[in-house]
Amino acid sequence: MTYKEVLDNGTERLLDVGIVDAKNDAWLLLEMVCKIDRNYYYMHMQDEVLAEHIREYDLVIGKRAERVPLQYITGEQEFYGLNFRVNSSVLVPRQDTETLVEEVLKRIEPNMSILDMCTGSGCILISVLKNSIGVSGLGIDISKNAINLAKENAKINNVVAEFETSDLFENVKDKYDIIVSNPPYIKTEEIQNLMPEVAMFEPIGALDGKEDGLYFYRKIVRHSKEFLNHKGYLILEIGYDQGKSLDLMMNQADFKNVQVIKDLAGNDRVVVGQLE
Repeated sequence: MTYKEVLDNGTERLLDVGIVDAKNDAWLLLEMVCKIDRNYYYMHMQDEVLAEHIREYDLVIGKRAERVPLQYITGEQEFYGLNFRVNSSVLVPRQDTETLVEEVLKRIEPNMSILDMCTGSGCILISVLKNSIGVSGLGIDISKNAINLAKENAKINNVVAEFETSDLFENVKDKYDIIVSNPPYIKTEEIQNLMPEVAMFEPIGALDGKEDGLYFYRKIVRHSKEFLNHKGYLILEIGYDQGKSLDLMMNQADFKNVQVIKDLAGNDRVVVGQLE
């Protein structure tokens, strides 16, 4: 089979099972398996593909057709201009979360310290540290596998950061100028309605915000004041329908200057409050 035939076949298989971005996914998997780029493809599209590459491509297309996330197959995802390793221990970094990074960077200054709770792949903390000067950071997560991956991502991106296993604030000892988090915030009953790639393959512990989706916010907002320096910031990613709830929750906890910030799609995405 030629490169064109292999790509066309892969695209058709993904279209048949309803993959929205079938053409792009089929191409990225071909690129990975055959180690080629677009220029090579267009110059050699009628050339025969090695039999071993055809077999490997058939396997990865089969995985994607089963709705395994593309990023879990390729093992990587771009976020905030950086490349991150990902696997089934962590959520796939999403563009929506870049809004959270931007809000942190607006407030970060040299010599500040930042605590990233529920760090997962480490993409939030690493992106902040990569784009700031003289800032120290700790990322925590209940998952040891996630912490190991975050450490690997820090090395890949040449960022100095600390990562430790902790159930929320359990193993946190110091105070910080900024606490940031993208905690689990999907209502338990809504998880089954998510895209199959998310509901079936991404870690349930990183998604499930319990009955009303606010379980972890309550814990973080309640205890964060013990771990924030004077005039420190609490900056949280939120669901599109959680802005009013988090605004009220943070005001009731005596945070000042509470703001709900929208993402590029116009949805509530981040809430920010300051301790005084």
